[in-house]
Amino acid sequence: MDSGAGTRMNASSLRSLADLVAAGLVRPGERPALEAVAARYAVALTPGMAALIDPADPDDPIARQFVPSAAELAHRPEERADPIGDHPHSPVKGLVHRYPDRVLLKPLHTCPVYCRFCFRRESVGPDGAGTLSESELAAAFAYVAAHPEVFELIVSGGDPLLLSPRRMAAIAEAAAKIPHLQAMRWHTRVPLVDPGRVTADRIAAVKGFPGAVFIAIHANHPREFTPAGRAALARLADAGIALLSQSVLLKGVNDTADVLEALMRAFVASRIKPYYLHQGDLAPGTAHFRTTVAEGRALMRALRGRLSGIAQPTYVVDLPGGHGKVPVGPDYVDEGRIADPDGRWHEYPAAEGASDPGRSASADGFSRRSGDRSRA
Repeated sequence: MDSGAGTRMNASSLRSLADLVAAGLVRPGERPALEAVAARYAVALTPGMAALIDPADPDDPIARQFVPSAAELAHRPEERADPIGDHPHSPVKGLVHRYPDRVLLKPLHTCPVYCRFCFRRESVGPDGAGTLSESELAAAFAYVAAHPEVFELIVSGGDPLLLSPRRMAAIAEAAAKIPHLQAMRWHTRVPLVDPGRVTADRIAAVKGFPGAVFIAIHANHPREFTPAGRAALARLADAGIALLSQSVLLKGVNDTADVLEALMRAFVASRIKPYYLHQGDLAPGTAHFRTTVAEGRALMRALRGRLSGIAQPTYVVDLPGGHGKVPVGPDYVDEGRIADPDGRWHEYPAAEGASDPGRSASADGFSRRSGDRSRA
């Protein structure tokens, strides 16, 4: 099996508690309490991300995402090793088929950084589920070829941009041979956390699929958009690849309207369409990251008043057990009334011929109550 030289992480990445202590990101006295965390959940932090951390700030949002915490050993009863139900919907190794029209391919389970909130944290890392062999990859594509309802192939993991360009190209070429596959999407953190990997040969590999190609960029805080990261994103956009965003709503990282606003603007400024804002999944040891859904909905209402439509993500909960993603944004409609971004309600006319008892409106059908804003 050729997993490709690209699966090896940057040699200067921080990959152990000893590395984090040497870098000043973990105090020596904290190390004993973190040994059990590092023994269970993989540790990796690229130099670029490490350089963004302020060691003097105990609430640093970059450190919170990547530096282990003793809170990860506090497992709650509702948490699950497979929180979104990958395993029951895996017909062959490395493939997840939860939705009729798309499948998720996981060719590897290693990442350039290991997020402390990861919903696949039980299977990623050097001691995780590993990399698919050539025969396992062939079996996955044979399954896709036998299911003509599959329109889109999503390549995730792990992080597929850690694969060698040759391996990436082989995946794109295999997908290209299946006529009913019309779209291909790659999910990655690489462009921002390890931008040097966004090379011409990797871009060419992604573009080896002749249909619609998308790359979903995962970032959770505007500080992650370094000059090198922005340049890597520009290389992808300039190559004609459509870019989408994925973020996770994380307590202490991005759970304020100001930070989310800056994050979504950073995406748009880099030619990335905000796509999903995920509610934190019920992965073991991640309760300290999770907000309530009510808090998330309030933040989405705040963003609606601050950002244009091109900067609005969809806030979703990925239901446990593999039941899929559900949008859970705020409600704006209630029995003939519609709320504006500031939460004020305005009457809206019913369809012609329909009655809306108890609602008074002016001749043009819109309320004239004080406080109502014009449609500028």
